[in-house]
Amino acid sequence: MKQKTAIVILSDPRSGEEALGRLFNGLATAHEFQRAGEPVTVLFQGAGTRWSGVLADASHPAHGLFEDVREVVAGVSCGCAEVFGATADAAACGLPLVKGNAVPGTAGLPSLLALTREGYRILTF
Repeated sequence: MKQKTAIVILSDPRSGEEALGRLFNGLATAHEFQRAGEPVTVLFQGAGTRWSGVLADASHPAHGLFEDVREVVAGVSCGCAEVFGATADAAACGLPLVKGNAVPGTAGLPSLLALTREGYRILTF
């Protein structure tokens, strides 16, 4: 049985080079798993929800890689997108808002518990 992997992008595009490096490595890891036929999914959570607006720009250095893995991107954390002002960008980029974890005071976040119960290991970038 193949190991399932969930990649969670948490880095904030507003924090510079290190954040871009984390995004790029997260997407590159998804690309590698995808090419190998391994089950993989990508989520943007926390300040990482801001990447949806940035990656929609075709001139961004990670745009091409993002487009290559787009089919395995599960979406953007709904509650986090609200907090970090990324809801409109996620919609404009065509990424669904994910909210399987009903956290009080939020619109919901992705459920990492559900992913682990489905056999996913979680990698964060």
